[in-house]
Amino acid sequence: MDYLPIFVNIKQQHCLIVGGGGVAARKADLFIQAGAIVSVIAPELKTEMKHHLSEGKITWNIGSFSAELVASISVPKYVISATDDQAVNQAVYTYCQQHNIPVNVADQTQYCDFILPAIVDRNPMTIALSTGGRSPVLARLMKARLETMIPAGFSKLADLVGRYRQKVKDSISSLGGRKAFWESLLDGSFIDKAVHGNFNEAEQLLDNKIKQLAKTGQLEPTGEVYLIGAGPGDPDLMTFKALRLLQQADVILYDRLVAPEIIDMARREAERIYVGKKNKHHSVKQQDIAQLMVDLAKQGNRVARLKGGDPYIFGRGAEEAEVLVANNITYQVVPGITAAAGCSMYAGFPLTHRDFAQSVVFIAGHQQAGASIIDYARLANSGDTMVFYMGVKNALKIQQSLLEQGMNPNTPVAVIEKCTTSEQRDTICRLDSFVETIATKKVNPPALIIVGEVIKVRERLKPKYIE
Repeated sequence: MDYLPIFVNIKQQHCLIVGGGGVAARKADLFIQAGAIVSVIAPELKTEMKHHLSEGKITWNIGSFSAELVASISVPKYVISATDDQAVNQAVYTYCQQHNIPVNVADQTQYCDFILPAIVDRNPMTIALSTGGRSPVLARLMKARLETMIPAGFSKLADLVGRYRQKVKDSISSLGGRKAFWESLLDGSFIDKAVHGNFNEAEQLLDNKIKQLAKTGQLEPTGEVYLIGAGPGDPDLMTFKALRLLQQADVILYDRLVAPEIIDMARREAERIYVGKKNKHHSVKQQDIAQLMVDLAKQGNRVARLKGGDPYIFGRGAEEAEVLVANNITYQVVPGITAAAGCSMYAGFPLTHRDFAQSVVFIAGHQQAGASIIDYARLANSGDTMVFYMGVKNALKIQQSLLEQGMNPNTPVAVIEKCTTSEQRDTICRLDSFVETIATKKVNPPALIIVGEVIKVRERLKPKYIE
């Protein structure tokens, strides 16, 4: 390796920054976060460094770099030179070499005794990434990927684990046993309880694991279920939490609305089970899906139930959660971007707009047994943007009902197929012709029907909208 990664405690240590511009300010910020006493030498300060000064986080020594000026401050523990004057940078490096002070000259690795990596800060946990100065941009890209995988609340997790470290050590004498204990604990719902600040539940789970190990001498696997909203299709619309839980699941249950690219995000070893349902072709009954989740969780598996859109918006997620509760199965629900939001945005118009619609309503477009009757009279006179899920098969009923209740035949209608995917197709028409248009354009599910004046905004945005 080019550099040995070492984490150094510089709290209350004198550190020097030479330069007053933006780069120098960002370097100073790292020293400040680490608790150092930061001095700055510069003829003038730019905006960011001025902010540090106004906050009392730095001491400004006005002037150009010189050995005499450094001597008048204090002998620094570390020095960073971040100026656009090569002569100054060279003078700083030479001074530090003569006085055995570690120095970093920004963007010039040949003048660096140490380098500053890209940092993922989850204090007290810190992750440092470096390319040895070869490509700071690559390091930042890798940092961005890690940021998506490591929740901000990991600092809370680290604190909780730290508090229990001695208790676990007292309860489990062998090093191998402690290792197995932490590996088991830090691979499930305990993490999410801790990172979200549910410390009572997290501590209860931790204590139960310790008691279980003391009683039986082994840890029984604890199953759990994740009801994950996979969004409307585009894999990039998955949430960070959804991706993290998907990648730790042992079994993936997915339906036909979940894009293959999303399923591929699961870890390679995970078992994949298709439980999709299609109009008049239900491959797996709803009650069987719920029972399958229960059975798999009771076997100690972490089960990811992937649902298109959001689990609680026409996703039957609440029904599945009820079954899990009845069977005492631990579960989490992860929201997803619902189809209405994804479809309209990718089609180039909003769901609400101050000139056209102040509210939006989501409606189940299919009429299943036991479903409540849709109040078309209210809808036709509400001014709401109407979003009909699963409504293509009942398009004629929707059209006739709205027209019968006096809705303007010229009201815009958008029929959006396979939204947010590369195969998305938008069909814009009028209320009085949209059934005929569906037939002519050969629209097939999955498709969303949106009715409302707000669709007119599409023409305003189209010149700037990226298709």
